Amino acid sequence: MPELTDPTVRLRSSFLAAVAEFRAEPGATPVPWFVSDVEPAARTDPAAFAGYVARVLAERTEAGMRADAGVPMTTLWWAEGDQMLGRLAIRHRLTPALERVGGHIGYDVRPGARRRGHATAMLAAALPVAAALGVSGALLTCDGTNTASRRVIEANGGRLVATEGGKLRYLVPTTA
Repeated sequence: MPELTDPTVRLRSSFLAAVAEFRAEPGATPVPWFVSDVEPAARTDPAAFAGYVARVLAERTEAGMRADAGVPMTTLWWAEGDQMLGRLAIRHRLTPALERVGGHIGYDVRPGARRRGHATAMLAAALPVAAALGVSGALLTCDGTNTASRRVIEANGGRLVATEGGKLRYLVPTTA
């Protein structure tokens, strides 16, 4: 059964295969930001990949946070055995920009693993993690045209609170 796990070098091959799937996906422009975030050296050199994993894990702290994010975030991978199926990022707090677009939690399921319930299960597994990080109600956003993401959010108790500029904003409880 899949579960959330910290990014790890153990999943390097599967993670890189997922990155390749995202890059090759027809009509996927732009590719998810985390795909673009993988340095070219990390795609070919195991030591550079270990550095990438260390950087992603460090983003959980104020000192290690991404400058372009402006907040610490916990990245987790959705994996079953040695197969990386998706990734999820929990932002520890929101900036005004993240309140409009992005929210507390963002997730992606690799193209070859979609339509199997992974996104719904991944978000459900992430909500207690968000609660432990002090997020009492997670804000999630999605495009109004993204029916799949809307269903995932609503299946996890998301309540639509606003629509702005084609984006839907949902509040999702992080505790039962």
